[in-house]
Amino acid sequence: MSALAPVAALLPIWLIAIGILWIPVWRLADVSYPVFALAALASGVLLFSKLVQRIILARLLGARRPNAVEFTALYSAWRRVAQANHLSIDSYVLAVVDGNDINAFASGGHLLVVSSYAVRELDDDELAGVLAHELSHHLGSHTIALTIAQWLSLPILLLARIGFILQRVAEATSHAFTSRLSALKFLGLLVSAALTVVSSLFVAGLVVAQALNSAVGHASEFQADRRAVHMGFGHELLTALRHVADDTQSDDGKSFNALVVSSHPPARQRIGQLEVLLRTEDPFR
Repeated sequence: MSALAPVAALLPIWLIAIGILWIPVWRLADVSYPVFALAALASGVLLFSKLVQRIILARLLGARRPNAVEFTALYSAWRRVAQANHLSIDSYVLAVVDGNDINAFASGGHLLVVSSYAVRELDDDELAGVLAHELSHHLGSHTIALTIAQWLSLPILLLARIGFILQRVAEATSHAFTSRLSALKFLGLLVSAALTVVSSLFVAGLVVAQALNSAVGHASEFQADRRAVHMGFGHELLTALRHVADDTQSDDGKSFNALVVSSHPPARQRIGQLEVLLRTEDPFR
């Protein structure tokens, strides 16, 4: 149940955001707020479709299809992981996010995302370990709450960005007035301040949700590490994590979109846990 804490934190702000988006729809189509909100919430189910994840969700997360070189490296490692779990290689969607650190994450029901830097720097064994860990998140249903939170965050992010844009416009307009139009200038500054408060409220909701997600996400990371060990990819994952810990460009998983991507525990902490697991629970030792 703790995994739903970020969703619970986002829900009140999401209801406000959906209410704002509902107003023009209501004026044009006379749709009630409950119906509009339920329809918006239910449409999030589409994010669990593999096709939608390939076309839409990956792009929302800033990911892309792997290029020819990345495709060869990723699918060589993924084929081993899929075969070990008796899965078709087409069961999941592999994507790449451009970044200068070694990182990866799972989202939706089928999406496995690896950073471009990781694809370049990790060898086949290390990539297999990373993909086994991310597959473990899917097999452990860790991505369900995260995907719901991602869906709820979209209208909040949209309105926050619109609010800040309008705030800058209102502020610029107010400064354009001369002292002879001081009342209009004051009104412009007042509108600018109001928009800043509203936009900041939306951002604060996202930040709180991310903090909760970070707090509850550590347990799921260790669970995924344990499952990777049981799959037979514990040593490969350990080598990859040591690569992360030794790489000065890595920031222990706090890259990408911090508002929607689950954070990871420090690599060295996971290394210590994995070393214990490999001594005590590795079925292939």
